[in-house]
Amino acid sequence: MSDIVADPAITEKADVLRTSLHRHNYRYHVLDDPEISDAEYDRMMQELIALETAYPDIHSPDSPSSRVGAAPLDKFETVSHSIPMLSLDNGFEDSDITDFDRRVRKYLDTDDTVLYTAEPKMDGVAVELVYEKGRLILASTRGDGVKGELITSNVRTIRSVPLLLQEEKGEKIPSRLEVRGEVFIGLEEFRKLNEKRVRKNLPAFANPRNAAAGSLRQLDPRITAKRPLEIFFYGVGIITDIVSNSHWDTLEALSRLGFRINPLIRPKITIEESLDIYRELGETRHLLEYDIDGMVIKVDSLGLQERMGEKSRSPRWAIAYKFKAIQETTRILDISIQVGRTGALTPVAHLDPVNIAGVTVSRATLHNEDEIRRKDIRIRDTVLVQRAGDVIPEVVKVIESKRTGEETVFTMPHICPVCGAGVYREKDEAVSRCNNISCPAQVKARIRHFASKGAFDIDGLGIRLIEQMVNKGMLGSYSDIFQLDKERVQRLERMGLKSAQNLLNAIEKSKKITFARFIYALGIRHVGENVADILADKFENTDTFSSSSLEELEAVDGIGPEIAQSIKHFFEQDENRKTVRHILDSGVQFLPETRPEKGIGKGYLEGKVFVLTGGLEEMTRTQAKKRIEAAGGKVSGTVSRNTDYLVTGKSPGSKFDKAKKLEIKILDETDFKKLISEA
Repeated sequence: MSDIVADPAITEKADVLRTSLHRHNYRYHVLDDPEISDAEYDRMMQELIALETAYPDIHSPDSPSSRVGAAPLDKFETVSHSIPMLSLDNGFEDSDITDFDRRVRKYLDTDDTVLYTAEPKMDGVAVELVYEKGRLILASTRGDGVKGELITSNVRTIRSVPLLLQEEKGEKIPSRLEVRGEVFIGLEEFRKLNEKRVRKNLPAFANPRNAAAGSLRQLDPRITAKRPLEIFFYGVGIITDIVSNSHWDTLEALSRLGFRINPLIRPKITIEESLDIYRELGETRHLLEYDIDGMVIKVDSLGLQERMGEKSRSPRWAIAYKFKAIQETTRILDISIQVGRTGALTPVAHLDPVNIAGVTVSRATLHNEDEIRRKDIRIRDTVLVQRAGDVIPEVVKVIESKRTGEETVFTMPHICPVCGAGVYREKDEAVSRCNNISCPAQVKARIRHFASKGAFDIDGLGIRLIEQMVNKGMLGSYSDIFQLDKERVQRLERMGLKSAQNLLNAIEKSKKITFARFIYALGIRHVGENVADILADKFENTDTFSSSSLEELEAVDGIGPEIAQSIKHFFEQDENRKTVRHILDSGVQFLPETRPEKGIGKGYLEGKVFVLTGGLEEMTRTQAKKRIEAAGGKVSGTVSRNTDYLVTGKSPGSKFDKAKKLEIKILDETDFKKLISEA
């Protein structure tokens, strides 16, 4: 291999890759303003490593493949790490991980099973904190892996960072401890932070990692203190006075000293088990309160780690198994308008197709006119695109350095592109709407919603069939569904006598429906499934519901002025009232609700006072409240000495701290469900 000499074209290609990677390293690590996605950077690095491996004569001492990061700016004082903070090799397929395990066992000259620890790979900013005799004396960024920026005052503002180590359970305080962690911002807090910045006419951060990096590198710690920074600790550099033979045991010791350790870490597992955990993480990552971009697998034995040592830029005993990218770079070919069931005009970017996490994406939402202006998105711009929640593609930011001058500014239309009616925009709204309630686009979307699973659940009535029926004049409103004629239906494209009969059977079956699902099916603005549940609980039938006053609606717990006004406006339209009457005259029957009835389990929680905080995963607060009341309990909005239980969901607030102080029993959602089921 070493005798192979690269031709000039190979040498030039490697030089171009090095130059590009150096620039992207600088933009990512130093300026916090990346121009390419992580996936694109990883591909370029893998290509360079492959070239340098195949042609050793082209390797350069200053190659990005030999480095572990980018140099810090001169704005901050720099400090050296006692032990370099190395980067990790990456794996992208199961075979990369099993190959890693084979390399580990080969290096250790053993056929025995090696145990690993698997950790979520946080998408944040790596830092090192130094403690002497239990006190935080220094904090620095990873920097280039050898030297980092001194950010002690900023790190001190992070509430989850211990300023003094805990002396609990006989744990000895080390005379010196260099502990490493990842600083990040949670997804909900990130959203709130960006909303505040937009209100102040400040540019929004592209993603939580950039927000965390920018917050840590503020010269004024008072600004950092206002940012919702959090941290998980994952390892150590130098540690004295604590003897441990295991990476996991070290993490447990750190936890006892007061450091926050990620609860999803799985210790002392086989390589096969690590693959199962990786898939589990990939399936549930959207439920986490923070971003992760993969999983880190480490040899658990510290003795084996020491025997294996490091390569020039990464340890031999660890690897990062990266998730498939959810962000990619592509180009906007055009921008069109999509009209929804409420008449909302949504701008949609048509993209040069790009693969994101195994899905080819050719369209992305631009949300509204204000969002386009805020991000300065133009036709033919090069942009960073992500699948929000791994599902809905959206444009994150424009790569301004890629502009050529051929880009054109997009303006929202003043007439509906579907029906030609006028477009209006309410004073306090960001959305423009079509004036024409008979607009075919609105009609199609309303019918699709009406037939959806959470509403009338009409099997077989999909969007393509609805489009055909509306275009042929068979459906002008969702009430027309119940008047469909089998002879006309069977003549539609891809239909026949049997398919037509199946559809009519499904329509007939759908006529038996709960009142809550009926309300949801009407498509009233701001009335989702949860609000429909609340309304169905309060009103006995469509007559009392449709004739209710604003005051009566606003008096319902969980119904605010905006929802009340929307309901009132809906039933003030003669056409809507006629449509509801036509549906009921078609033979629709209301089924009894299947919610817990008053009296079930009555007495089990009699007199017990509950307080709910944070977002529950498997039920709404309203549903939780009903289940408590059905078992005889009461729900209060404030924590006091009279509170018996605090039920916590995602992101619990100050109620959690107060409950702990008052020694009130705290239930997570699993404990709460168990308690209720016993009732």
